[in-house]
Amino acid sequence: MTSLTIYLAGEIHSDWRDQLREALNQLEVDADFLGPQEEHARSDDIGELILGEQPNERYRDLMGASVNTLRTRVHMRTADLAVACFTDKYRQWNTASDAGAAVAHGIPLILVRPQEFIHALKELDAQADLTVETLDQAARAIAYIVE
Repeated sequence: MTSLTIYLAGEIHSDWRDQLREALNQLEVDADFLGPQEEHARSDDIGELILGEQPNERYRDLMGASVNTLRTRVHMRTADLAVACFTDKYRQWNTASDAGAAVAHGIPLILVRPQEFIHALKELDAQADLTVETLDQAARAIAYIVE
């Protein structure tokens, strides 16, 4: 089997990444995983931790976003594959942004989204290499790639 580096794009509030990693582990897929900072407070604070205190919340968020975007770009460009997971709980502009970046950079994309998001994500769905509704389906597709 071939090893893959997979960028996991999506919200950081639920355990979907752990679920996908476990599913891939059970299918004996050798993979390394990259993605956004999963510690929410660190992600929010990183701009000020690196660049110093900002004058207001707007600049605090902007500086944090700049550092996080740098991380995303570096990680994504080293990935063989991106998985963008839209869950049913959270607003997910970052997920859509990362999925679009993967497409723009020619990184193969598996889009995971619940059925009720078909209409909302139709344009992104049309650009993805594969769209599935469950993490298990994504894991089985990834296992197929490396078999």
